[in-house]
Amino acid sequence: MKIRYVLLDETKPAPVQQYLDSTKLIVSIAGSMDENFGKNLAQQLAAGIETYPSLLIGMPTWDAITDFTKKEYKGLNIIYTTPFYNAKTDKTSLFITNYFKNILYSRPSDMVFRGYECMYRFGKLLIEKGANLNTSIGEKKYRVFTDWDIQPVLDNQTLSLDHFENKKLYFVKKTDGMIKQVY
Repeated sequence: MKIRYVLLDETKPAPVQQYLDSTKLIVSIAGSMDENFGKNLAQQLAAGIETYPSLLIGMPTWDAITDFTKKEYKGLNIIYTTPFYNAKTDKTSLFITNYFKNILYSRPSDMVFRGYECMYRFGKLLIEKGANLNTSIGEKKYRVFTDWDIQPVLDNQTLSLDHFENKKLYFVKKTDGMIKQVY
């Protein structure tokens, strides 16, 4: 496997075709949080997808890019990570979706599901553990939609607890704006 590092200017998008090889699958990793840069890069790769087979790996913020459903991105596989994944096919998700549809005449955003999950899980743990919540925050109890792997992160200088972090990430693969696979 050959790796080639190409730095592209986020403010002045340059043509990427000069870096592509038509005989191999091109895997591009975009380490930019700038959604416009991501859309521009994806559009360029999708435009040459017949000649240059490509896979684009982006940032978690790309989950919010709705433009990936447009025809300009047709055929391009895009992979990004997210700490939350909810297929919305379980009983609780369907109840929340129907409640929003029938009572509030709207559609719940992902933040509704994240908020519900956080409040349910950590509320239950807080009621159960009280002041000892820190010692059990990583327990797998009270799962709602997402598998989490919450681990303590230590301060390197003092070796004391700095914060907790979810180490579980889902890899989401989108093609033509539709989720095709989750790893």
